[in-house]
Amino acid sequence: MAGSPYASALGRLKSYQPTLLPKEAYGPLVAAKDLVEVSKLLEATPYGPEIAQSAASYHGAPLLELAVNHVLVVRNRLAYEATPFAGRALVGAYLRRWDLQNIGIILSAKSQGRPVAETETALVSSRDIPAGLFAGTMTLDDFRLLLQQPNVDAIAQGLVKFGYGGVLLPRMEAYNRTHDIFPLLSALDRFYYEDLLSSARFYQGDEWVVRLLIQSEIDVRNAVLLLKGKDAGLPVEAVQDRFLDGGAMLRATVPELYGGRSVAEVVGALEPRFPALPEGNDLYQAGRSLAGYEAALVRERSVRELKRLRAYPLSVAIIFGFLLLTELERSDLRRIIYGKLYGVPPADIERDLIVPRL
Repeated sequence: MAGSPYASALGRLKSYQPTLLPKEAYGPLVAAKDLVEVSKLLEATPYGPEIAQSAASYHGAPLLELAVNHVLVVRNRLAYEATPFAGRALVGAYLRRWDLQNIGIILSAKSQGRPVAETETALVSSRDIPAGLFAGTMTLDDFRLLLQQPNVDAIAQGLVKFGYGGVLLPRMEAYNRTHDIFPLLSALDRFYYEDLLSSARFYQGDEWVVRLLIQSEIDVRNAVLLLKGKDAGLPVEAVQDRFLDGGAMLRATVPELYGGRSVAEVVGALEPRFPALPEGNDLYQAGRSLAGYEAALVRERSVRELKRLRAYPLSVAIIFGFLLLTELERSDLRRIIYGKLYGVPPADIERDLIVPRL
């Protein structure tokens, strides 16, 4: 393996690893009295220049959201550029998640009538370079044009040239009748994971590690779906309709897993697959919040997948290990930012953080 094309990628990403926030950085951020103090604590980190760049135009949560998203895109670009040619199609397919997330944000905002300016700050982009640019064809100007469209129908039409319109247009009649945006977002998710799993076919022989990573993400999403469905009292047919195929958990098992009368019974049915899931029981019993379950699922998956990815350093796994760490850092910072914004007690914020417990 001494001649592996990933040796250079390993060296480049290892040299950038120290720029990720250390575990001990999260405690002071959680203890900060407000978002101003959070901004000050981030000044000496890679987020500092991004905060300074946008401080004249934004403040509070939008300012920090912009900085967090900008840094994520810079890191995605670093990982993509470090990837040897043989792995770029797979990494590119993975990074399209940010284009799809941006499209979902725009569709949801348009269906709810939210202002363009408010929506634009939530887009995952780095100034004029969206994350998906390194994997797809959409630019920030393209997203701005979508935001300016008068309705969801016009957005779907505008996405035809980017390959996403074909996913949405067949569902527009149903949307115009029900104004339920979820089937559109669900269709985009299915399109993304089908394409990603197809891209993770076996060319070099090391893609199987990434396939397991993708499948585990699908499994977590499906487990959360079952819990949300039971909490909302949805019939099993509605849950099966929203189920994502491609994971280790099969659609055929949904009736059995979902058969319990309560969330606690569904947790019990899922526990053999997700041993950490009961960690969320106390929070759910105290306030009927599913956040503890989701945090336990993500943390358990992250520990397992990072350990597996790190076991194959001279392969495409090193790229995905780095991408996963950057995503977890973004998620934790957003938990802190919006926890502060909405007055969530520090202990509750800290409980749901992932990186300090890896």
